[in-house]
This record gives sequence, C-alpha cells and structure tokens, in this order.
Amino acid sequence: MTSSMSSRRDARRNHERLLREARRLFAERGIDAPLDELAARAGVGAGTVYRHFPNRDALVREIYDTAVAELHDLAPEILGAETGWRSVELYVERLGAWVADSPYLPAVMRRVAELDPTHRPGVEFEPLVEGLIARAQAEGALRADVTAVDLGILVDMLGSLGQYGGEYLPFWRRQLTIVLDGLRARPGTTPMPVPGQAFAAFHDMSHAKGPKPAPR
Repeated sequence: MTSSMSSRRDARRNHERLLREARRLFAERGIDAPLDELAARAGVGAGTVYRHFPNRDALVREIYDTAVAELHDLAPEILGAETGWRSVELYVERLGAWVADSPYLPAVMRRVAELDPTHRPGVEFEPLVEGLIARAQAEGALRADVTAVDLGILVDMLGSLGQYGGEYLPFWRRQLTIVLDGLRARPGTTPMPVPGQAFAAFHDMSHAKGPKPAPR
C-alpha cells in the first residue's frame, strides 16, 4: 500500500469519525456546541476538523445530506413490502424511530433552510409516499382521507419521544400502536375536520419550526 493510499484511507476514517461524533455531540449539546469538543471526542486536532469541514455550516450541511441519504436507504424495504398497509406501517415505524434517535435533526433542518432555501431534497419523497398511500387505500386498509402530510406529522410526533432520551425508547411502540390503529380504515371513523396541508408547504414549515436561533 502506497503512502498516498494510506493517507486517503486515514482521511476517510477521520471524516467518518467526525460525522459520527458530531451527531452525538449535537444530540447532547445542540448544533452550536464547540467544535473543539468535537475534535477532542474524535481524537483529532482542531486543524483536522477544519480540513474536513471549513466551518460549522459545512458540517451541518453534510449531516443534513447524510440524513437524506439514510432516508433513501430505508426506501427499498418500505416500498417493497408485501402490501400497501405494511408499507404504511414500516414508513411510520422506521422513520419515527429514526427521528427519535436523531434529536438534533430539527435544528439541522432549520439551519440548512436558512443557509440555502433552494435546497429542498425532501420534496422528492412526495411521489413515493403518495404511492404507498394510494396502494394501501386501494386495498381498503388505510383511511381514504389520510395524506402524505398526515404521515409526516405522525412521524414527527413519534420522533419527538426522543426528547425523553434512551430511557423511554423501549416504550415508544405503545404510541406507535395507537397511531397505526388510528390510520386503519374501518366503519365509524370520525371524518377529518379540514382538508390536509400541501406537501410542499409542510416541507418548508417543518424546516422552519421551533424557536429562531440567536444571531451568529
């Protein structure tokens, strides 16, 4: 192995370690946690942090794009389920657990929306979610008035259980069961009181939710 190959391998390993430790640090202390602490946790010098991420915003942007890639990784299992209803179950379960395990995501989403309002990769998932909803509704398994935004909101609600930390996560499937039962098509359901929000509007709203950050 040449020295250049070894250097590239070391750089890739450092990059992955920095991303992993950044997610842990941001989960504990927020996305404005000191980058010197990130360097210490990753076992590298401060210069190494800035060689990989020239500033905090570059790090936040990569964490965001990594999260979008993780959603793509979940898609084959969800969309390939044997029934539309099973796809709905997997969508709510997998994404709810993913959000609960990533409490830094709302702040990351807000920051990226501030940095680049035109960067909206989340909207590309709309036709996929609409497709699995249509399939489940055609089976008669999912309420006919459920929309992609409804599922997105329910994922956020389940994901918010992550605020209680790992101590509560063994119990979160209780709320998952209640949510899934509420989505099932059955006689006597209460009609939705208002039409659903447009997906694009929900996407932009979800990236702006929460208190405004302090000026940087």
